[in-house]
Amino acid sequence: MASSGNAPHFHASVSAVSSNKSLVFCLQSPSLRFRPFNKASPLVPPIASKLNAWKSEVQSISNKIYSSLVGLESENDEACELVNGTELSIGEGDDTIRAYLFKAVKNNNDTGILLLSDIYGFEDSSTREFAYRVACNGYNVLAPDLFRGDPWTKDRPKDLFEQWYAKQQPDRVAKDIITAKDWLVGELLSAGISKKLGVIGFCFGGGRVIDVLAKDQSNNFGAGVSFYGTRIDRSVACDINVPVLFISGDKDPLCPVNLLRDLEKSIGRGSRVVIFEGRGHGFAHRPNSPDEDEGAEQAFLVMRSWLHDELVAGNLS
Repeated sequence: MASSGNAPHFHASVSAVSSNKSLVFCLQSPSLRFRPFNKASPLVPPIASKLNAWKSEVQSISNKIYSSLVGLESENDEACELVNGTELSIGEGDDTIRAYLFKAVKNNNDTGILLLSDIYGFEDSSTREFAYRVACNGYNVLAPDLFRGDPWTKDRPKDLFEQWYAKQQPDRVAKDIITAKDWLVGELLSAGISKKLGVIGFCFGGGRVIDVLAKDQSNNFGAGVSFYGTRIDRSVACDINVPVLFISGDKDPLCPVNLLRDLEKSIGRGSRVVIFEGRGHGFAHRPNSPDEDEGAEQAFLVMRSWLHDELVAGNLS
């Protein structure tokens, strides 16, 4: 379906390279910097500059990819200002959940993305900043509350984590994700759009990406992106029928590289593993240093290219 160029109307009430080989990024690119969102408001226009031109010079040496980014250009702030954010209450009765929708107003590509947060929840500023930036690239991004108002917080004692995690019942979380997916599909269909959805997840959400795609009996999703997924059930990977992009760091103890490569082989269908050397857990959406900023920028660009190729380019007429 060709893009209409206008954002679909949502009427809900408010209550690198094209191979299948694993990729390893050695961060030897020029220094990149961007101004993060205003933490007090997730809808403040992000980033003082943006990579509008990206050239990847690839040299295969010992299964490593050396990538350089060139052409740093000023961002079109006007385009990113044209993203609407809406707090939603979706579902019915006991199945009602909260969610946040980021909708591209300008150059909307009519594609929906379900974004599954890490343990800090859908209201976390880092999650919303990332969702906003994805929407800036033309998508309609829905971030549901996976924890029913009780996300993990950094001020809690770490020895209580497993107790908190046990309360996040897998069946309930899966049901809430389906509620969010069904809402997004319904809203797009009501606007005359029948494109496949994408799903992106971080950490806890990255692990749920595998669950969601394995159970996608309605065939609503066209591709997935799992950032350093945790507690992944590798046994269900063979049930996934769409390509998945795995992004992680080789210093991440919570997401072993060998597990991702096993998942890539089990899924097949053009799936890909991209490993960033020297990077630990959470670097792509929660960078803590200038070096991690570089990795975050590269990871975003890899994801952006993947989503375009898998969800947008194939639907252009």
